[in-house]
Amino acid sequence: MATVFTHAFVATALGAARPRGVSPLKVAVVLSAVAVLPDVDVLAFRLGIPYEHPLGHRGLTHSLPFAAVVGMLTPWLWFREVPRFTRAWWVLALLSFLACASHGVLDALTDAGRGVGFFLPFADGRYFAPWRPLETSPVSPIAFFHGRSFEILANELLWVWLPVGLLWMAVHQARGR
Repeated sequence: MATVFTHAFVATALGAARPRGVSPLKVAVVLSAVAVLPDVDVLAFRLGIPYEHPLGHRGLTHSLPFAAVVGMLTPWLWFREVPRFTRAWWVLALLSFLACASHGVLDALTDAGRGVGFFLPFADGRYFAPWRPLETSPVSPIAFFHGRSFEILANELLWVWLPVGLLWMAVHQARGR
């Protein structure tokens, strides 16, 4: 999996497209939480659920249908000040979907694991991207900080942070900020 830092960074960058009048800090925090949410499935290991199971790691919570549900619930739960079903509400729903879906996409770009269940519960297949430049981060924070954390972060800096940062700057430039 990609690091929690990278998942949150991508989500925060998506916040550049937030509707006007919505707090940038609130959008950054909520989208970061939404982007990290799919890894709640690591609890499956403790519950004895095998990796390959639809509820296992990189399964249902990494799927596009799960991201769609999260996308629809997020503005309803966290942005109640935005009138429902307005353009701003739909933009927040789309950003939430993209933040949650980005988790599976980033994990599909890693060099280990058993693939991502993008279409669960409708199809059981697990998928990787054809190009996998990201080094897989350990699930355990202890293993991460006592392992190859610098190498993993340097790799993500090159392949994710730099391109996303450039895209973020372009969006801000285009919006005149």
